[in-house]
Amino acid sequence: MIKTIILIGGPMKGTRFRPLSLELPKPLFPVAGYPIIYHHIEACSKVPHMKEVILIGFYQPNDALNKFISNVQQEFKIQVRYLQEYTALGTAGGLYHFRDQILAGNPDSFFVMNSDVCGDFPLKEMLSFTVQKGGGSHCTVLGTEATRQQSLNYGCIVENKQSHEILHYVEKPETYISTTINCGVYLFSPDIFSTLEKIFKKNQEDNYKSHEQDCDPNTQMKETIRLEQDIFVPMAGSGKLYVYQTDRFWSQIKTSGAAIYANRHYLALYQNWHKERLAKNGELKPQIIGDVYIHPTADVHPTAVLGPNVSVGKHATIGEGARVRESIVLEGAVLQDHCCVLYSVIGWNVTIGQWTRVEGTPNDPNPNKPFAKVDVKDTFSPEGKLNPSITVIGSNVQVPSEVILLNAMVLPDKSLGGSCKNQIIL
Repeated sequence: MIKTIILIGGPMKGTRFRPLSLELPKPLFPVAGYPIIYHHIEACSKVPHMKEVILIGFYQPNDALNKFISNVQQEFKIQVRYLQEYTALGTAGGLYHFRDQILAGNPDSFFVMNSDVCGDFPLKEMLSFTVQKGGGSHCTVLGTEATRQQSLNYGCIVENKQSHEILHYVEKPETYISTTINCGVYLFSPDIFSTLEKIFKKNQEDNYKSHEQDCDPNTQMKETIRLEQDIFVPMAGSGKLYVYQTDRFWSQIKTSGAAIYANRHYLALYQNWHKERLAKNGELKPQIIGDVYIHPTADVHPTAVLGPNVSVGKHATIGEGARVRESIVLEGAVLQDHCCVLYSVIGWNVTIGQWTRVEGTPNDPNPNKPFAKVDVKDTFSPEGKLNPSITVIGSNVQVPSEVILLNAMVLPDKSLGGSCKNQIIL
């Protein structure tokens, strides 16, 4: 029996994803028509003997999360439940806190996946790789290649090229270590909990020692356990930590710009796995260019042109002669006649006026550099100027007719009076 744990974080996380994460927990944000973690669970459902998916985080239970769990349980016929941390416990603290629930039923092994990554997850291949290594007491980390410069932003892995054992692991090093990076997807044997227990007890001892010395009642007890720094760093070179490298699509989703990039790649994967999800050209249908997802309840005028790489959500309306490209249009949005939307995320229940142009600047990896990843850029340049990025319009915003929005971020519930360029509208 196998289980999967998906670490979904909480409301203090995903701040770079605002204003989109103000309305909906970031793991539930729709990419290619489905929530980010839906793609994780779909990948898990294809693994033989997968019995349960457990979501761990510190979001308060809410209607959106409950509805999502109910829907995926029905669709994939797999048990899915949410376990709420009482506080942020780190990437491994939640695993240790809920160890009894994870070990219930005596699973042979379990996957752990970060919710802010996307990709063509090779879970079955990771499982086969681990079985070939003899199972036993060890962990397999999913790895991929990055450029030398970008590798400094990730956990870096030095491996034995023959055995694929991880000899050295450094989280976000200051200087170059390796171009093999950690993808945030792991396969553990249950024995990992003995290691977690040792770390937890050591942290408790450190807490009491520092508390005795400090005698400050306001001192916070250290209860977090970090998978990368507290577990992988000491495990490296012990013969218990391995890397399975993938050359398939993989990316982090830290920003809304990365969501546009992920949207493109998930739509491309539909060509292999779910052609029925992709819109097709036909009589009295809009013109479709490339890969486009249109929810069945959306109303798109036959003269509209969509694509490539567009997702249109529930009950959205796209008017006559509208042009949409490389964008995500969320539930209930209205794009009026002849508007043009490029490299943008149009929020829930937003109205874009007639003949209005909404455009952002893509944040794609450098096509001339093999293995390049999406850069997570700062919102502002050192000079204090807004860095060009995709345009993001929060929920319930009214954009008037015949204006231009370029590289803008608009917070929810605004009514714009005119054009704006390189601005955050608060």
